[in-house]
Amino acid sequence: MADLLEGTVSVAAADHLGPWTLDDVLALPEDVHHRIELVGGSLVMSPSPGVPHQRASQRLAALLAEAVDAAGLRLEVLEAVNVVVPDGMLIPDISVVDADAAAEAGLSIDAHDVLVAIEIASPSTRVTDRKMKPALYAAAGIAYYWRLELDPAPRLYLGVRDGVGYRDQLVQAGQTTRVTEPFPFDIDPARLARQTPKR
Repeated sequence: MADLLEGTVSVAAADHLGPWTLDDVLALPEDVHHRIELVGGSLVMSPSPGVPHQRASQRLAALLAEAVDAAGLRLEVLEAVNVVVPDGMLIPDISVVDADAAAEAGLSIDAHDVLVAIEIASPSTRVTDRKMKPALYAAAGIAYYWRLELDPAPRLYLGVRDGVGYRDQLVQAGQTTRVTEPFPFDIDPARLARQTPKR
């Protein structure tokens, strides 16, 4: 909560009484230092991502956008958008969403319009991304949950909804995997990390 009492969110957060609602959170001023999510009436804060995280997110989003375009699907790839789930609001690092819904969206998009939610785990979000978010995304009916972990080497967990959770396929760095669902996609997680210059 101490981090919450910094910056532009501090006054609104300090004055707030009772559980938070979706409208309360969407009315907060933009905070460039934190991501603010809502789970069960409580705010969940995480620091803005660092450079390795941003690099991986940008590269993965670009690869996904190419794959979606090549498949001719009415989907859009978005980074860090508010996704409304039954228990609040989450901000996946990357979302693959229905293009028509995205065209109509304002501050948020409904989970039923999200095909793939992707989180890039960092030290501050690793437990949340492994435990809490998969359960919330599955309960919201999101068919695919992918989790990218960068350390000690990039690896991607490709989750397909299976009842109340996700069944994962692990793709290690240096291993190229051909994904066929929800659209054809070739991925080697090593491509998402900083490349060491060749001498």
